[in-house]
Amino acid sequence: MGIAVSALLLWWSARGLRLGEVAAHVRGAPPGPVLLAVVAATLVFPLRMLRWQVLLRPGGGAVPTAPAWHAIAIGYMANNVLGLRSGEVLRPYALSRLTPIHWSTAFASVAVERVFDAVTVVVTLLGALLFGSLPEDLRIGGLPAEALAWRVGLLGLGALAAALALMVWTGPARAAITRMVPHQGIAERLLRILDGVRAGFVALRSPALLAAVALWSGIVWGVNALSFGLLLPAFGIEGSVSMMLVLQAAIVFGVALPSTPGYIGAFEAAIVLTLGLYGVPQDTAFAYAITYHVTTFIPITLLGFYSLARTPVRWRDARALRT
Repeated sequence: MGIAVSALLLWWSARGLRLGEVAAHVRGAPPGPVLLAVVAATLVFPLRMLRWQVLLRPGGGAVPTAPAWHAIAIGYMANNVLGLRSGEVLRPYALSRLTPIHWSTAFASVAVERVFDAVTVVVTLLGALLFGSLPEDLRIGGLPAEALAWRVGLLGLGALAAALALMVWTGPARAAITRMVPHQGIAERLLRILDGVRAGFVALRSPALLAAVALWSGIVWGVNALSFGLLLPAFGIEGSVSMMLVLQAAIVFGVALPSTPGYIGAFEAAIVLTLGLYGVPQDTAFAYAITYHVTTFIPITLLGFYSLARTPVRWRDARALRT
């Protein structure tokens, strides 16, 4: 399914284009903005490591930088080359191999990370759509951009409220899952996920810790959005803060679709669609998407393979964890 979706989205992104024109755009991109974008995109991973260390502190004390970095690098490399979000499982497993922190504690922290990521992206998208520079008469999926912004924001807040309710009323939630899911194996997996996420939220009972994680989340996604903006001048695209934030959110939603390892097709389609809303020609948008995807894909993948070689974590561990 992932291969089929990726192929369809890649075809849609490149439909009607002349590859020679796209190649000319790529070759004409000055190296300075490309290098800056790659540096900013790669910097996101050390920043994620620092946020993860804050999240892990209540579960096992201070986490040394080297093991935390190796686990981060291995996890995101696995997402790029294995698919199925294997890195989300391999990352906490790697940390449990390199530190005394238990796997379930590390996995719960990753689940909490994802909640903060979702809230941060939705909030910034809401602000970008409400106060950004999109045309006033723009309609997305038949809806005005402002109406879509409020719906996306309310949907995100509703999902967060539902997740918090599950954390508070764990007993009824467990009973509901047991009654509604007929397959015992699936029900048990859902219950383990619920318990793990709840354990992660328990670690955030401290208001100071909650504020620190929220601040780091803003920094992580701010630098990530900046990496998109730094590459725009290389293709003659006049960017804005709102464009960076909308582009970032579109990519986050796009790569959530089933796709090949490395999010081929989904990544390009999200960029071509979003830049098209700002009047960027398809060939320019596709050249931008290919350049950003390839150049930022390489560093973290190589760093992940290096960490894999330097630690007792082995490739067969990733393959086993996928099952």
